[in-house]
Amino acid sequence: MNRLLWRKIVNGVMLTLTGICTVVTVSALFVILGCLVYQGGKSLSWNFFTQLPVPVGELGGGMANAIVGTAQIVGMAALFGIPIGFLAGVYLAEYDDKKFGFVVRYVADLLNGVPSIVVGILAWTLVVLPMHHNSALAGSIALAVMLIPIVTRQTEQFLREVPLSLREGALALGASKWKMIATVVVPAGSKGVLTGMILGVARIAGESAPLIFTALGNQYWGGINEPTSSLPVMIYKYATSPFDDWHQQAWAAGLVLIGMVLTANILARLVLARGVSVPRG
Repeated sequence: MNRLLWRKIVNGVMLTLTGICTVVTVSALFVILGCLVYQGGKSLSWNFFTQLPVPVGELGGGMANAIVGTAQIVGMAALFGIPIGFLAGVYLAEYDDKKFGFVVRYVADLLNGVPSIVVGILAWTLVVLPMHHNSALAGSIALAVMLIPIVTRQTEQFLREVPLSLREGALALGASKWKMIATVVVPAGSKGVLTGMILGVARIAGESAPLIFTALGNQYWGGINEPTSSLPVMIYKYATSPFDDWHQQAWAAGLVLIGMVLTANILARLVLARGVSVPRG
């Protein structure tokens, strides 16, 4: 009887603790979203999405250049990083050489833990200094370096979850290994792989430190080979300024950025919720 009572007490305590931790976690998210919606919503307007920033002392303006710059930099980073990360993940899942595969996996995990500011310094040294100027290209390379290990590990994880029987069936029918991977394994794990890619892009979209060293910023429209503005850098710049109107613009930019990240996360969850697809003969 005492043993049963003790188990019920322990179960009740642990259930209460996990419930409290869950409420705290969810509450933190809603507090952040609530502050962004309340503060940033007041400054959101059509001008915010269509106009350039105005000089200090003038009211109004927007961050159209930063929104386009963010899409440009993140898009190029995805173009560079996703193919490399995907192929590396395929190698780890299907051609795993124990020694070299261990090195690749260890380097990917190590890169995942490297602070983003260190990646920014690296990109500044290897890209910005030889080019002698900041650019959106340098920023995209810095973000691509952060994206590659994320996509690599996600791709490996989901491809390893594809049943071995599918591989054996394809090989038994005479398919070569590369054809088996391209026509059976990758399609079977495509939804999970796509989810990892989307989450990886969402992860790098909010980084500011690498872009401060590389893309820098621009009050006007920027090009691929010239300094380009981005939402994370503009948020940092405006939030640390002494001007109240800039603070409001920073809140609005934060709301737009978190909206982009949340949209990517929701899209990834919807893709994953449909399950891992399995090709049917």
